[in-house]
Amino acid sequence: MAVNLSAIKDLLLPGLRGVEGQYEQIPSQYDKIFTKHDSKMALERTAEMRFLGYAQLKTEGGQTAFDNGAGERFVYNQEHTEIGLGYAITRKAIDDNLYKSQFAPSNLGLTQSFAQTKEIYGANVLNTATTYNGSVGGDGKALVASDHPIDGGSISNYTTNDLNESTLLSGMIAIRTNFRDQAGLKVFARGRRLVIPPALEPVAIRLTKTELRPGTADNDVNAIMSTAGGLPEGYMVNDYLTSARAWFLLTNIDGLSYMERIKFETDMQVDFTTDNLLVKGYERYSFGYYNWRSIYGAFPT
Repeated sequence: MAVNLSAIKDLLLPGLRGVEGQYEQIPSQYDKIFTKHDSKMALERTAEMRFLGYAQLKTEGGQTAFDNGAGERFVYNQEHTEIGLGYAITRKAIDDNLYKSQFAPSNLGLTQSFAQTKEIYGANVLNTATTYNGSVGGDGKALVASDHPIDGGSISNYTTNDLNESTLLSGMIAIRTNFRDQAGLKVFARGRRLVIPPALEPVAIRLTKTELRPGTADNDVNAIMSTAGGLPEGYMVNDYLTSARAWFLLTNIDGLSYMERIKFETDMQVDFTTDNLLVKGYERYSFGYYNWRSIYGAFPT
């Protein structure tokens, strides 16, 4: 049923002090986690390749070792979803509304609705990071897992530890020392930003906003600020994380992806038979990933 007179009965009479219901919105957060890409296809695919491994020792007069194992290893898929929302409002509700500037018939908050929906979809990639999604494909593991396969072994970007000085430093060091490519060569991987839920912000402040070692009476320097390059982008709170204890380290390696197929657009028209004003919004996008080395995740048990 369209928004009608009964739904705005108090807006039909003079004497209201004002109209409330819309609030300042949370600034965009997904764009500080995901790299934006424009898309021209319904399904975007990214292939992870294996390049050459270590060079081999050669003896005098002996043969040169050949590495013919290069080639495709995994393919990651990202399929876009359609997002839509609309409403109808009767002509009488428009004509008789005395507070159009505060309850505009053509703008009942579509932009805010779409913006917050996008944040939820983006955060869901982190919220479900330990659950394997077969439609994404890739290496057959969840985004955050203890056994991502590479040739001849596996690598973890996962821990079950709560956030504190020791576990944050361990994560930063693990990114630097353990992350390798498919051939087993070390890659230049460093933690750049800590992503936390609101409940962990006091912990993050104590860990990253002091020059001296947090939580002690020692006069030691705060090693978090310098170890493995420190955290050059500090920390950020994501209001849409569902776990109060999970935390994540974003790295300098690209791999978390927001792909925009159709930008947010709105349209409106008057229905010929009912005179109702129809307003709707639409966009098409997807959140996903194509490289687990872009993140290190903690899901405390």
